[in-house]
Amino acid sequence: MTKLGTTKIGGTEFRWGERTYVMGIINLSPDSFSGDGLAAPEAAIEQARRFVKDGADILDIGGESTRPGFAPVSVEEEIARVVPVIERLAAEISIPISIDTSKSEVAGEALKAGAAMLNDVWGLKRDPKLGELAAKNNVPILLMSNQRDKGGYDSRVKRDTSFYDDVMNEVIASLKQSIDTAIKLGVPRENIILDPGIGFGKTWQQDLEIIRRLHELKVLGRPILVGGSRKSFIGKVLDVTADDRKEGDAAVVAISITQGTDIVRVHDVKEMVRVCRMSDAIIRGR
Repeated sequence: MTKLGTTKIGGTEFRWGERTYVMGIINLSPDSFSGDGLAAPEAAIEQARRFVKDGADILDIGGESTRPGFAPVSVEEEIARVVPVIERLAAEISIPISIDTSKSEVAGEALKAGAAMLNDVWGLKRDPKLGELAAKNNVPILLMSNQRDKGGYDSRVKRDTSFYDDVMNEVIASLKQSIDTAIKLGVPRENIILDPGIGFGKTWQQDLEIIRRLHELKVLGRPILVGGSRKSFIGKVLDVTADDRKEGDAAVVAISITQGTDIVRVHDVKEMVRVCRMSDAIIRGR
């Protein structure tokens, strides 16, 4: 098995392979698909404090929804949503903060405010300047495989997905391209983290297939993050609404860990930390 080494995020060393890390989601977009969007900064601060207490290893803060058909917000509005919260939290909490944005202008301001990692759902295919920022500031960047720009599946409109002869081959090829771009822009390989992009341009059946085959991503030689929390593939299987998918999330987290996942991005931190600890005890002997 390839040794992934260590990535430093803020003041914290993430030692890949030792255990599963938990990323808590802080949504500052009122139209979040999961219904957990927070408009008030104080509510976000309180949620962040709770996530830290519950055992989160990193917080991911976003100011624009990425749900299918989301309404884009301006750079100015996104900055106004996220920067004050990041400034407050960076001065108060000990765990690192990630900024979830596809705009380099927002990312730059977030880094100045105290963010220590970038999360790009387009894998540098929309705004390569995000890679330049990651390199210049020596911060890790999370690169996602996103097929929405290829006419992939949108939960509102069914499109042809036959261009995926094999969905995992498509995901691996997409992530390889993102890795190559990041390295060309000066991002050290140890600062790259990968996300297969559950729910981003795939059918719900393809999402399930990706979870089954996550171990295949190890060929890329970088840590893997899975963000399946509350997503529609769970709703399709269990026939439940976004706010009633906790058990489904737990199953996704546990099975992802058996497949070699290094980080899980979740809404329900307390419960998923426990799932990770139990799964790690079985799988990793911790």
